[in-house]
Amino acid sequence: MKKNDPRYLAFDLLQRIEEGAFSDLALDGVLQREQGMDPRDRGLLTELVYGSLRLQARLDYALNQISSQPMTRVESRVRILLRLGAYQLLQLDRVPTRAAVHTTVELAKAVKLDRASGFINGVLRNLDRKRDEIRWPTLEAKPLDYLMHWLSVPRWLSKRWIRELGVEEAAELGEVLLVPAPLSVRVNTLKTGVEKACAQLAEAGLQVRGTVYAPEGLIIDGAAPGSLPGEPEGEIQRQDQASILMAHLLGACPGEQILDTCAAPGSKTLHLCALTENQAQVTAVDVIPRRAELIRSAGMRLGAENLTVHVADMTRPPSFAEKESFDRILVDAPCSGMGVLRRNPETRWRRFVSDIEGLVQLQRGILTQAVRLLKPGGTLLYSTCTPTVEETDENVAWLLETFPELGLQPLQDQVPEAWLPLIEKTGFFRSWPHRHDGMDGFFAARFIRQG
Repeated sequence: MKKNDPRYLAFDLLQRIEEGAFSDLALDGVLQREQGMDPRDRGLLTELVYGSLRLQARLDYALNQISSQPMTRVESRVRILLRLGAYQLLQLDRVPTRAAVHTTVELAKAVKLDRASGFINGVLRNLDRKRDEIRWPTLEAKPLDYLMHWLSVPRWLSKRWIRELGVEEAAELGEVLLVPAPLSVRVNTLKTGVEKACAQLAEAGLQVRGTVYAPEGLIIDGAAPGSLPGEPEGEIQRQDQASILMAHLLGACPGEQILDTCAAPGSKTLHLCALTENQAQVTAVDVIPRRAELIRSAGMRLGAENLTVHVADMTRPPSFAEKESFDRILVDAPCSGMGVLRRNPETRWRRFVSDIEGLVQLQRGILTQAVRLLKPGGTLLYSTCTPTVEETDENVAWLLETFPELGLQPLQDQVPEAWLPLIEKTGFFRSWPHRHDGMDGFFAARFIRQG
């Protein structure tokens, strides 16, 4: 098996992801390197990586009923191979059974796991023969097991969704998160218009529609992996609709001093530049130098002027700004990422309920510095891409209790009428992938610093 075979590349990527790599960045790197790869192979590679991560618990459940050894006791590299083979057998009708088994066995040999090839061959052939005998849990009889094993949702998160949303809606959310997120982009109005961008994409044979809520958002169907027309020139930028709405909710205006505290990869920062027509001074911050450099290069490509990028830990007072020096501050904080599991499926298996307390402390450290930097009368928007109550509602309550100078601005008073389905009675923004035009799960609350 050649090393540029999509199955070989998928195995290598999944091994790196298990060791800590991020699936989207790792996969993009391989697709950039393998520019000459057949589009069908690029599609198969993407399918194998994301699909086996999304359905990891479902695949393990099936394999556990077939294998003589539980998956938890199987060597990690062999387990990855078994998942790749099982995914092809159970999920990809276009891959013949013989090919799924044979290529997985050949892949084992290619990665120097010859000793496990017989075991892999036996398990996968047995899985094919007995697939109809697998006893899958049902939503009606065992809702928790159904979410965990069929919808591949971790136990702690399954329990939480059932408690907070109810069984039926928890299952609906789980189903949606197994489907790839729509390919959505933001039209960069510093360089082009929405109609012109639509026409350019349609001329390339792509199906394009506007998003329901974001005025600059487009959803694109039928795109092959790789860059889109207008993307290299900075005319469009990949960004989910919920993410696009965050810059609108901040309400930035020309002439203001604006801070994005956790800016990488820079999509919200650059949207703020576009919304203010390069007439505001926008400052972007990230703690990692390489990510800060990505913001700078993206800013140049997208035509963002009056943009300054700093490397800083925003849990500490920054050296680049004085107290009360910004009119508007966006704190799109690092979070558990439970609202973007379609895009980063490995997060399902990396996050635990015990992680949330540490994330909350990080978020509160950043918020503390943001309040310190906010001018009297200034606006702060706190957002996350997770629905967990500790990182959302409880942080809002903490902010209001800790900083009496902050007042909550209910968002139903700040948004167009068409956006009201996204605003709760509390005045918070909360989007759900299964409720709101397929957008990611985001939360936002807006505050004003009173004189």
